[in-house]
Amino acid sequence: MGRSIRKRPTFPRRMTMAAAALFIGGGGLVAVNVYASASDDPGQAQTRAAPVSNASTIDCPDVSNSLPDVPDSARPEVDRELAAIDTQITDAYEKFASNKDRVDRDPGYARQAVLDPLKDKRTASLDRISVAVGRGGGQRPQGMQGLAPCTLRADDNGAGGQGAGPADAQAQGQNQRQGQGQWPAQGQGSGQGQNQGQNQGQGQNVGNGPSRRDFVDIRSVRPNVQAPRTQQGGSTGLFSSSCGVNQNAKRNPDNVIVAPGVSNGAHHMHDYVGNQATDAFSSDAALANGGTSCRNQGDKSTYYWPVLRLQNGQNENDANADGGGRDKNVGKIQTPSQVTIKLVGNPVSKVTAMPRFLRIITGDAKAFTNGNANANASWSCTGFENRQLKDKYPICPQGSKVVRTFNFQSCWDGKNTDSANHRTHVAFAGRNGACPRGFKAIPQLQQRIVYAVPPGPGFAVDSFPEQLHKPVTDHGDFINVFSDSLMRKVVTCINTGRSCA
Repeated sequence: MGRSIRKRPTFPRRMTMAAAALFIGGGGLVAVNVYASASDDPGQAQTRAAPVSNASTIDCPDVSNSLPDVPDSARPEVDRELAAIDTQITDAYEKFASNKDRVDRDPGYARQAVLDPLKDKRTASLDRISVAVGRGGGQRPQGMQGLAPCTLRADDNGAGGQGAGPADAQAQGQNQRQGQGQWPAQGQGSGQGQNQGQNQGQGQNVGNGPSRRDFVDIRSVRPNVQAPRTQQGGSTGLFSSSCGVNQNAKRNPDNVIVAPGVSNGAHHMHDYVGNQATDAFSSDAALANGGTSCRNQGDKSTYYWPVLRLQNGQNENDANADGGGRDKNVGKIQTPSQVTIKLVGNPVSKVTAMPRFLRIITGDAKAFTNGNANANASWSCTGFENRQLKDKYPICPQGSKVVRTFNFQSCWDGKNTDSANHRTHVAFAGRNGACPRGFKAIPQLQQRIVYAVPPGPGFAVDSFPEQLHKPVTDHGDFINVFSDSLMRKVVTCINTGRSCA
């Protein structure tokens, strides 16, 4: 099956906003760009100036979401360049973070030492992408150089740079219940120790985010879950696949979907369940022949997501490794207490089989800088799952556990198992449950991941360093490696309203 896509209409919008990024001379100010997302009116996007001392991260326009059609023959080279662009941002962020004091004192240093060299590297990669597309027989994309400039930006939720968490928690914590103002939470009783433990090794935010304002008490959130009503002709069955909780700790910082053939392509650590042969270099044949942690051996699919860590000042064994400490991901990795994997139907129609090796990404690992147009993962607590959060981590009451939920795209274009931006070959159903025109309903993958972590704001998902571990960057990845016979069973169960496993 091909991997080419239809051109996205948002490219000119994002290119225009990227080209607008520039420095404001004098006064120690630097442009902080707010990019238009795929669904934004470009007239609503704006560039706002902020003191350099408030800058928390590097903001670059996303290249992959702006790509036009990419010929299959050009995909390997384009994927390598996209991975190189991610590494360029990571390296630039490291230089920014390591020299934050100097950046605060000298706005020109940020431009000369961080942003200008980054622009030069991005320009070269964008040129190579254009050449590769043209050499593969496609139309060379125009205006790609408008995506080269990056800016500095502030954390929209307040202090979000190095070590921001404890100070922010001290300012916010006095009115929190049950000691939840501590950063990170120690889970010790009610309202005591608000300012204790900050200098005791544990209890320090030694990473680069998130901030205290990225957390909210789940009890303060109103119920907000609405499901479309099942209509006549809908498919109401489900198929469950039990694949464990990654108790064997299969993890790596690769992403075989986004950056195939590139070690540390994700710059953050992933948990894997299902296929045990998955890494950056896994071919479809390798996945088909790999082992699986799933109870039903006909399900060799790959399910993966960023790990969740306690930010408690304790090192994991990847503290000095790629995807871990080298990429600003610190703290003890938490193994889920429960992982539920279900394939469910469509409320208005029957479903058709997923093609083997279909790849789906839900959510956006760069949503903090890209905007939330593609953000989809949600957060909640057991006992409160009618209240879902996309851009906040939940503070759960005592006895309740943190829940991550991924509801994947459930409409397929009927042709492609992947696309250049890994999105446009699949789509979400509308509010009424119907697929967009030209798409057909497939079984919807739903994942629910539960963690027993101490109450309070003391955890975060791994992320690209410049994304500051924001909850909105959470995402899930899936490669369908069901056997054909098992997929037929899945479809039959769903379309006949039965529950199967």
